[in-house]
This record gives sequence, structure tokens and C-alpha cells, in this order.
Amino acid sequence: MALRDQLRVLVVDDMSTSRGLIMQALDGMGIRQVGHATDGPGALQTIETAPAHLVISDYNMPGMDGLQLLQALRANARTKGVGFILITGRADSAVIDLGRRFGMNNFLKKPFTPAELRACIEAVVGRL
Repeated sequence: MALRDQLRVLVVDDMSTSRGLIMQALDGMGIRQVGHATDGPGALQTIETAPAHLVISDYNMPGMDGLQLLQALRANARTKGVGFILITGRADSAVIDLGRRFGMNNFLKKPFTPAELRACIEAVVGRL
């Protein structure tokens, strides 16, 4: 069984268009076990009931940004090992450095192609 058949991914983005594009790209890669949340608190609630191997989160969200979500995931014994990819429109070094300090596995700058998303995911979980 291929990794893409087993991989459980949670997509977190407050913008339905962005969330939909990511989910569509994942579907195109053959990744079918995909959940979604519209914000950080929703993601934390979702991952408690439906554990994921990988979280793909937008950085800029109201209430709890992507790095705050990452911190919350790393602080919880049940989710500290989950892979985390941050998607950001402004990949400035301060955000990326902070993400790395918090345990981010990879990041992707908007806009991106499905091929770039795939390469980013494979760098974290292995060949799909």
C-alpha cells in the first residue's frame, strides 16, 4: 500500500478558496484521507477526534495564527509528533525562523503549484 493511501492530512485555512485549492491538489496526488478546519481552535478540536499525520496550515488566520497552532500542537503529547507545513504569503525570515524554532517541518510560499506542494509534502513524509 502506497504512503498516499495511508496518509491522513488536516488542512487549516480560514479562506475557503485557498483551502479548496490545497484539498484539490491533495486529491490530485491521490491523498484521499483529508480533513479540514477553518481556524486554529477548530484544527485542535478536529485532530483530537480524527488524528492526522500531517497538518498543512495557513499562517495568517484570525484568532490563532499558524505558528500559534504549531505551538499548541507541539505542546500536546498526543500531537507533538505530527508533521507541520506552514503556508504563507509573506515568507519573511522572522516568520520562518520562528516556525523552525517551534518545530515546523517545512513551509511553502503562496502562490504555489501542485508540484511544489507535492515536493514540500514529500520532504516531510517521504515519497508519495
